[in-house]
Amino acid sequence: MTSSLPAGLRERKKAKTRAAIREHALRLFDQQGYAATTVDQIAEAAEISPSTFFRYFPTKEDVVLTDDYDAPMLEAMRTQPPEIHPAAALRGAFRQVFSSITQAEWDLERRRQRLVYSVPELQARAMQQYATMIGLVGAVVAERAGLSEDDFSARVMAGALIGAALAAYPHGMTARVEVNDVDRMSRALELLEAGLPLGPAEA
Repeated sequence: MTSSLPAGLRERKKAKTRAAIREHALRLFDQQGYAATTVDQIAEAAEISPSTFFRYFPTKEDVVLTDDYDAPMLEAMRTQPPEIHPAAALRGAFRQVFSSITQAEWDLERRRQRLVYSVPELQARAMQQYATMIGLVGAVVAERAGLSEDDFSARVMAGALIGAALAAYPHGMTARVEVNDVDRMSRALELLEAGLPLGPAEA
């Protein structure tokens, strides 16, 4: 049955429920461990049914691994000036998206990343997601250049962009994500745009 709520209110209600599920899940993961926490326990804490949980997250892993910033990042990259280098477009997208993140959102992101890099099965899925992201970024790079969506050169460029962003993390993204990590990623993308010159650089 279709909800009678106005579209805007319906979307806000869905976003609130989604946030509540994630918050209760992360709390339970912190308290009793990821492996020991079940979907039924998360659903009970969020005061929803297990079937409702699965309407928002396909698996327990997805509560942690779903990144709410990927879609806005891709859209922000798509709308950067068409004449600039793909690295500059991604750098501008980083700035546009992360400049509006609140302290509470940064805190949540730290908790999420800490969990990802402490649970082996989540680490494995995260690596798969990087491959997926290369495809998504590659499609945007191709679109901006007027190429076919599966263009090989655009995919290779996307791999270089994602690799540069990941390399900016001093501990391979195993430590806490901080606000200044956006600055580090920007500097990494600047190096890529400049042809990757080697030499001393500010850490």
